[in-house]
Amino acid sequence: MNSPLNQLFGRFRPPLYGRRQPLVLLNGLAEQPESWYRNRRFWSRYFEVLTPNILVYEGEALHRRISAREPVTVDYLVGQLHAYLDQFVQSPPYHIVSSSLGGKVAVEFAVRYPELVGRVVLLCPSGMGDKEQLPIMDGMSGRDPHALVRSVFYQPKHVDRDMLRYYKSRFVSRRWKTGFVKTVRGTLDYTVRDKLKEMKCPTLLVSGTEDKVCDPKTAAEAARELPNGLFLSIPKCGHAPQIEKAWKINRLVVHFLSAAKPTARPSWTQLLLAKPPRPRAT
Repeated sequence: MNSPLNQLFGRFRPPLYGRRQPLVLLNGLAEQPESWYRNRRFWSRYFEVLTPNILVYEGEALHRRISAREPVTVDYLVGQLHAYLDQFVQSPPYHIVSSSLGGKVAVEFAVRYPELVGRVVLLCPSGMGDKEQLPIMDGMSGRDPHALVRSVFYQPKHVDRDMLRYYKSRFVSRRWKTGFVKTVRGTLDYTVRDKLKEMKCPTLLVSGTEDKVCDPKTAAEAARELPNGLFLSIPKCGHAPQIEKAWKINRLVVHFLSAAKPTARPSWTQLLLAKPPRPRAT
């Protein structure tokens, strides 16, 4: 018989054997999968965390497309994501957590392939209908990663020094800059606002009150158009809540993806005692 103490331990020590629910992380325009460094380990306790590298600015796949004079579009990124999941994962339904540009890809994917999607979390998503600011462009032109950090984060102290070193090295790479600029040109003006009403899956949209990239007011308005959506505005937070407010986002995501009736404002007890989903039989 399972004692209450064993049940409590089970919440923090999920079963090791069995296939866990896949959780797909889609990073934004200025990020690489490594940017989930404050989230992946925690979410891996509960889910099979996947970080498909569908956008690598120095990668061969992207530059083959550029050489062929084909645009780098949201449609292309959705196709790359579908190919990755269809060929190398093959265990739907998939939960998706996305940031910034990744939000456009997540919305399009969920609308095109509703049978493949479980639940979706949109963190400061772009494409909600507002005019987006791109601080990374200013930082890149001046080769100043600190300008990027000041624009993206409400409190820049939360940024890891390795991230600054990474972008400083990328800003001087011609190949990286070419891939980045082509991606900006192909995706910047693309909006998914009109697709929100077609999203059938439970969706949580999170915005930072101090987001300087995507307008928080527009995000709040867009969230109302989700048929099965929840909205949360986080005070004193910029464009990357998964980094700046990692403790809260880590537990909020687990709650939303695993609770029978999730809420955008769970209690501290709900956040702390979120139970890992049972491993799937198939």
